[in-house]
Amino acid sequence: MLVERLRVIERNLLPLVLVATVAGLGLPRVGVTLSGAVMPLLAVLMLAVSLTFDLATLRAVLARPGVQALATVLVYGPMSLVGFALGRLAFGSEALGLGVTLVGVLPTDVSSPLLVLIARGNVALATVFNAVNTALAPLLVPALFLLYTGVEVDLPAARLMGELSLTVLAPSVIGVTVRTRFPSRIQSVEPALSATASLTYLALVLAVVGPNAPAILDAPLTIAGVAAIALALNAIGYALAAVTTPLLPDPADRAAMLFTVSKKEFSIAAFVVFTTGLPADVALPAVVYAIVQMVTSPIVARRLARRPDARR
Repeated sequence: MLVERLRVIERNLLPLVLVATVAGLGLPRVGVTLSGAVMPLLAVLMLAVSLTFDLATLRAVLARPGVQALATVLVYGPMSLVGFALGRLAFGSEALGLGVTLVGVLPTDVSSPLLVLIARGNVALATVFNAVNTALAPLLVPALFLLYTGVEVDLPAARLMGELSLTVLAPSVIGVTVRTRFPSRIQSVEPALSATASLTYLALVLAVVGPNAPAILDAPLTIAGVAAIALALNAIGYALAAVTTPLLPDPADRAAMLFTVSKKEFSIAAFVVFTTGLPADVALPAVVYAIVQMVTSPIVARRLARRPDARR
């Protein structure tokens, strides 16, 4: 079937991410242009992913609040503490140390359900994880950042919630509604949905790398140090999620937890730095972390997709 061939994009997401990263460094103007469309790109990604499950599946997920509570605790508890510890250990109280701490207190990356989809995991569960943790961000991000650093950030909560609603909530509601109303039609084009979300993911890579290409290329040793810390935090995120294995017997649920805990939403870090007047270097660890997770996530997702019990 012709539409099935579109899965070649998700199956080759890792090499495409690497190509997009190099392109972002070599052609930063493309990324700069795309950076102004990050919110619409995230909304398109969420819409494409949300079209892959219906209301009945969503209701089944919402009937498990304990699992959601576990995900929230891991995202804002151990991960934030580890981010603070790594930032302080590597960079002290300087801007990069604050930046690593900021990464630790961020909510789940909006693209996490896409990786769960590629991993043949529970996309509905990942979407709910994403929505709840994102909704808590205006309250918990400033509170945790103040607790760890003593630096107060005054986020315009209403504006942030409005943008997050347009990026996460609205596309998810539309996607689930359409899938529930036209299940057979949408199911027949699922490879196209996966391809659309994957291409959007690649555009986000360019949008992250392009505007930051000068900073990355001008200070390679500093970036390498930040990347090492980002990789450590990312790996710890995977490890923390893996600890929940005894509580989540379904491998599809474990895949959802894995990417929920390990991935962080970089765009909120930029929002925090821009709106509160923090030094620009505070946002750099979030940029580097975004690149690191965009590389590691497809590797992990493809490995999970090959498991014998993976959903098809």
